[in-house]
Amino acid sequence: MQQPVLEVRGLRKEFPGVLALDGVDFRLFPGEVHALMGENGAGKSTLIKVLTGVHPADGGQVTMAGRPLRITGPLQAQQAGISTVYQEVNLCPNLSVAENLFIGREPRRRGLIHWSELRRRAADSVAELDLDIDVTARLDSFSIAVQQLVAIARAVDVDAKVLVLDEPTSSLDRDEVAQLFTVMRRLRERGTAILFVSHFLDQIYEICDRMTILRNGRLEGEYLTRDLGQVQLVSRMIGSELVGLESLAAGGRRTEGPAPELTQPFLRAEKLGRRGAIEPYDLTVRPGEVVGLAGLLGSGRTEAARLLFGADHADSGTVRVDGRPAALRSPQAAIGHGIAFCSENRKAEGLIGELTVRENIVLALQASRGWLRPLSRTAQDDFALRWIRALNIRPGDPEALVRNLSGGNQQKVLLARWLITDPKLLILDEPTRGIDVGAKAEIQKLVAGLAEKGMAVLFISAELEEVLRLSHRIGVLRDHRVVAQLTNDGSLTPEHLMETIASGARR
Repeated sequence: MQQPVLEVRGLRKEFPGVLALDGVDFRLFPGEVHALMGENGAGKSTLIKVLTGVHPADGGQVTMAGRPLRITGPLQAQQAGISTVYQEVNLCPNLSVAENLFIGREPRRRGLIHWSELRRRAADSVAELDLDIDVTARLDSFSIAVQQLVAIARAVDVDAKVLVLDEPTSSLDRDEVAQLFTVMRRLRERGTAILFVSHFLDQIYEICDRMTILRNGRLEGEYLTRDLGQVQLVSRMIGSELVGLESLAAGGRRTEGPAPELTQPFLRAEKLGRRGAIEPYDLTVRPGEVVGLAGLLGSGRTEAARLLFGADHADSGTVRVDGRPAALRSPQAAIGHGIAFCSENRKAEGLIGELTVRENIVLALQASRGWLRPLSRTAQDDFALRWIRALNIRPGDPEALVRNLSGGNQQKVLLARWLITDPKLLILDEPTRGIDVGAKAEIQKLVAGLAEKGMAVLFISAELEEVLRLSHRIGVLRDHRVVAQLTNDGSLTPEHLMETIASGARR
């Protein structure tokens, strides 16, 4: 066998109260795409951050092309040939695409930046990804998906020996994923070693040659992708043979049958819209019903939901809650009507990383009570511990900083925050994006259980199979308008939804 370009032996990393990596071995060969798999909290992100110099290792050895490598920081990792693209775009939105591509590496002439050369090289870099954009435009003038591709173009341009892609497809649509995979295959043919992290199992099996599975901070095993089926993979990630594991691998269970149509709607929106964001639409959500919103990235799903929570102001239409007119001019007004909203951007619009799990969980309840009626510390502890147990948040320490939790456990903290307010309508915007299969199944089962207990749920997801699995009715969006509202009677398929999105026909 050829020599690994990157090899890890006995890697150990410990945080206060948490052993994140416990003697992990890992190897990466030139010219392969290697998947790093595991549940949230298994140690994937910690391993990546150690390899890229974000965290120092507490033990073990790293070698690069057979030579010992001591990684002391991100710059040193990059100089050694390890380049990384994280799930959250970490570029400078106020700079141009070209400037972002070459920050710290600007071509110079006589000590000054050679702008024409910089723009030429930037245009060549984005062309490698078949990305047709103006490299002189500010980065924040483009969608998150395009920004993600720019980050990948920057990493590729460094000519790395090892390219780490940490959830690079979470904000990309199918065509953009196909573009990325074309680039990854081209890099693999050149001999670049690619470490790929994704919670989309179909993507893993489409692009990856081998996989390493971590569980609870330890190495579970290394496998050729073709030798390990999806059900076996999930079983090794979770660490047990579960009843109905085939269903779990597919993402949970389908909600059976439509909700009763005789129930009075909890919320009815009529001709609700906002210029430049979402065309006027009608929407009804009943108690005990899950209404899904399906559509491609940028179709207007989030914009439609934000109007119902008062995060954005509607300039047309009306909303009735429990049969009465409701002015949802602010999130506080929406909360007062029993509406809760879990944003897709949990870091910027949801959690406060510097606060503890306990403080994040009680935040919405405290806000609804007003700061003149503070929750006692005993009440805070009771709420936090109850929901930590109910949602299986790990680690189960209410005083842990929420920023140190895995993505799936952060999502559970955000859910707990709203569930303790006992909402009548729960709006979930991409609640399972970027989390592992096990956590995804837990959240899906929670959604179905809440509906069975009478809660109204508005569920937004880019995964059509997930929307079909959970929803009683589905609103389909395209180009910032609702083009169809379909009853999920069991005959709908992802292909049917895709055809509806593609045709854009109103129903």
